[in-house]
Amino acid sequence: MEENNSYSKIVKDLVDELKGVFNNAGLGGEAGEYKLLTQSFLYKFINDKFLYEAKKLDNNNDYERIMGMSDDEYDGLIIDLGNSSATIKRDDLIETIYSHQNDEDFSEIFDNVLNDIAVDNNDVYSVETSGDSLIRLFDSKLIENNVIDSSQRNSVAKAIINKLSKIKFDESIFEAGFDFFSTIFEYMIKDYNKDGGGKYAEYYTPHSVAKIIAKILIGKDTPENVSVYDPSAGSGTLLMNLASQIGTDRATVYSQDISQKSANLLRLNLILNGLSHSIKNIVQGNTITNNKHHNKMDYIVSNPPFKLDFSEWRDSIESLPDFSERFFAGVPNVKKTNKSGMEIYDLFIQHILYSLSNDGKAAIVVPTGFLTSTSRINKKIREKIIDNNWLSGVVSMPSQIFATTSTSVSVLILDKTRNDDDKDILFVDASRLGTQIRESSNQRTVLSEEDEKRIIDTFVYRSDVDEFSINANIQKVKENNNVLVPGQYFPIKIKFSKLTPEEFDEKVKDYETKLSDLYKKGEELEKEILSGLNNLK
Repeated sequence: MEENNSYSKIVKDLVDELKGVFNNAGLGGEAGEYKLLTQSFLYKFINDKFLYEAKKLDNNNDYERIMGMSDDEYDGLIIDLGNSSATIKRDDLIETIYSHQNDEDFSEIFDNVLNDIAVDNNDVYSVETSGDSLIRLFDSKLIENNVIDSSQRNSVAKAIINKLSKIKFDESIFEAGFDFFSTIFEYMIKDYNKDGGGKYAEYYTPHSVAKIIAKILIGKDTPENVSVYDPSAGSGTLLMNLASQIGTDRATVYSQDISQKSANLLRLNLILNGLSHSIKNIVQGNTITNNKHHNKMDYIVSNPPFKLDFSEWRDSIESLPDFSERFFAGVPNVKKTNKSGMEIYDLFIQHILYSLSNDGKAAIVVPTGFLTSTSRINKKIREKIIDNNWLSGVVSMPSQIFATTSTSVSVLILDKTRNDDDKDILFVDASRLGTQIRESSNQRTVLSEEDEKRIIDTFVYRSDVDEFSINANIQKVKENNNVLVPGQYFPIKIKFSKLTPEEFDEKVKDYETKLSDLYKKGEELEKEILSGLNNLK
């Protein structure tokens, strides 16, 4: 653990130093700053991963030996490396271009290197769009397009390469595992992903919530060769936690999100966490109107946007070939006064039910209002998942668990493997857990490891815990109009206290006095109201 902390500091220091480079160049807070940071860091990561994998093949394969290889020997090395790392030309290694940093056109050299790597790895690292275009690993002109002042381009590129060459990512980093890289990833993007990539990806899922969801979904299972899907993936926190829980070599990740920034961040997340083989399954595009993943999925996780103005393409949904099957409960109407309040999450829930395999499992973050909503669509969705016995349970989360919204949220846990013997729905009320902290100007609730474990263990072992969780028979839920609020199913407790006859008489007299005072106040209020009415006349 101490070693991990040491390397975590090294990597975080690199991130901070790169941000310092951009701030000094006046680029802090600019739209392109996140591209400069994430792509510079990604270049460093795949460069050192290439050298690390080459050394694993032969401990003598250091940089100097690689540079001394003949072209045929180097081509052989590339073949031997296979998919364990990106393909990189020797002239494109950080160690090589470091020696060219004083060249007059160094910013162009830097841009050309990234372009070379993107082209050489196009088949593996490009992200597809719903329109069948490809988003490459690196921008073709990263420095030129994001450093508008041409007089600063060389100095920015030079500062980047000096920071990247100063430290070496080695075995301790590449074998550190998911917890290490998930922390690094969140640290790197924290200033650029405050709302998950824009309005569409409304809420960034906290790591603790993602971990709880992953552990609940997998439970005691040991899945093999399964598909993992998120139709509103954002930067991939839910997907990464679930794939890590399953095992990155046993899971294939699928995703779609309308935000190009989110798609780029998700790709970075996949590369950091050993899931490069799934990059070909990332799609940037509108999941609702142009769904690109038609295969049924084994596991689905989603924290969809809750409300969004989709009035411009709302009517086109009803003309989709799979509309009646996919959106069985219907499409929310366009609001007359508040179009931005259209319940787009209703569409995502229906899409998830449609996309889930016959023995699949899913976890969906929903606004807690969904649990009791009387809207036609919400009622039909709840009715379907309960009538089909797909609802395994509901976890109501603490308020302000998401830093970017005060909306109270709950998690629906769906399981299509439930049989006729599974007639209970587990309700967990975790709303009182956690500690309030302040982040910038926002209040946020943070769950401790003990809080996380309590929720996970309670759900996995389906325990009844006084005033925290309860198994409710599915018939009782139906009789309660499919309301899914945990508190509806906790037993009502009546506390009795013993009183002496004297204490009882005293309490009765006290109540009589208070009641008499209330009657008098009521009479006075009635006179005031009548007087006011007479004045109006």
